[in-house]
Amino acid sequence: MTTSVLAAPPAPATATPGLKSLWLDILKNIEPKLQRSQFITWFKDTMALGLEEGTLVIGLPLPMYLNWHMEHYRTMTVESARAVDERVRHIIYKVDVGLKDNPDRTFDLLECFPEQRRRKLPGKQEVKLAEGLISKILTPRYMLENFVVGSNNRLAHAACSAVAMQPGGKYNPLFLYGGVGLGKTHLLQATGNAILKQSPKATVVYTTTEDFTNQVIEAMLHQKMDQLRNRYRRVDVLIIDDVQFLANKERTQEEFFHTFNALYEERKQIIISADRPPKELQLEDRLISRFERGMIADVSSPDYETRLAILTEKAQEYEIFMDKNVLQFIAEHVTKNVRELEGTLMQAVAQFELEQRMPTVKSIADIMRKLNKDPHEEEEVIGFAMDAKRQPTFQEVLEAVSRYYSVSVQDMIGASRVREILIPRQIVMYLGKKHLRLSYVRLGELFSNRDHTTVMNACKKIDTNLQNDALLLREMRAIEQELKMA
Repeated sequence: MTTSVLAAPPAPATATPGLKSLWLDILKNIEPKLQRSQFITWFKDTMALGLEEGTLVIGLPLPMYLNWHMEHYRTMTVESARAVDERVRHIIYKVDVGLKDNPDRTFDLLECFPEQRRRKLPGKQEVKLAEGLISKILTPRYMLENFVVGSNNRLAHAACSAVAMQPGGKYNPLFLYGGVGLGKTHLLQATGNAILKQSPKATVVYTTTEDFTNQVIEAMLHQKMDQLRNRYRRVDVLIIDDVQFLANKERTQEEFFHTFNALYEERKQIIISADRPPKELQLEDRLISRFERGMIADVSSPDYETRLAILTEKAQEYEIFMDKNVLQFIAEHVTKNVRELEGTLMQAVAQFELEQRMPTVKSIADIMRKLNKDPHEEEEVIGFAMDAKRQPTFQEVLEAVSRYYSVSVQDMIGASRVREILIPRQIVMYLGKKHLRLSYVRLGELFSNRDHTTVMNACKKIDTNLQNDALLLREMRAIEQELKMA
């Protein structure tokens, strides 16, 4: 158990070089865990004054520091001290006013821990982390927590979570592979975001093979290869996407190989993605060998349950209620990748927002036909080989209006006269008369043998209201488009 006391045995007037080095390493461990202002304020003019029999004596420059460190930083400090030197079992604090503003005995924290500014480059989705070190911006919405996990990506997600908790640990390098649009980019950026959340001061570089290649070419042209190498040696986490594009780029492969080795030896985390496993990449054997020494996980096409879970999550994100049958239909027929799945859902969301049309199975089928290069082939694939000119049946009109207004077919046909039921019923009658050419008598029969004059009055009322009610007109057009009557 950690022990902290308010007094300590007499400490030497100046800390030995070994103690100063130890304290600097401890400060390096503490600094990423605190806001910069807190770290500079409360660890300024502090120093390790002694280490004897597992007890580390920490000097504080003013009495006011004592209670604050005891209450807020004691646990963090002892954990950091143990991480740096396993001999440390306890810490005690001693107020030593001779530390105050004494550069011979303490560190200049502003000099030892310069602020790392992440400056967004104008007109680009990139940030400048340090002189010459550029990273693509990590998208904040990509998080490990909102990544939908299924049997197709469970191992990859677990590996990324482990790396985020302990960068540079046993899963180094981490190699993710899979086809286009399956979620590799989400996992890469989410892991980077998770690492930065835990260690805000870490230097995380996310780049593509194309950008890395361009940097190598530019450095060669300007004879600045040494500067390029030094820049990448300073990163804590290197995330590089689409490494398969290193094929046939011998000089870039060589530079990446040396960068990889330097970071690996320093226990810096490397995360790589490609469209196929390492053995299938057309790269130098020595690079493939390095990739295979770490963790390899594939991201394959999602199964039906995972596709449905992704759609449900995205629908909630877009704040749109969508009938479960619609989501199931998309999940059943859009099977290629997650990107195509989300694209189809976005079309449905746009249909709702721009046309005020609630997505239905048939409207989604129509969207799929439009997105497909061969609409006739797609119609057969998704189970709709319907002539565009075929007139819908009365039952289809009933069901379309039922879905649009969220009322049951039974209520519309029944005797209820509440407004929520009455208007949809009158709309069905109007559409039946206008488009299906059903007589008033026949429509009356279909609506529980109502009198034909009731049907006639309903149709006239809707026809009149359509001239003055913009909302009703928009709803009517949406239903007509849904039924391909418009």
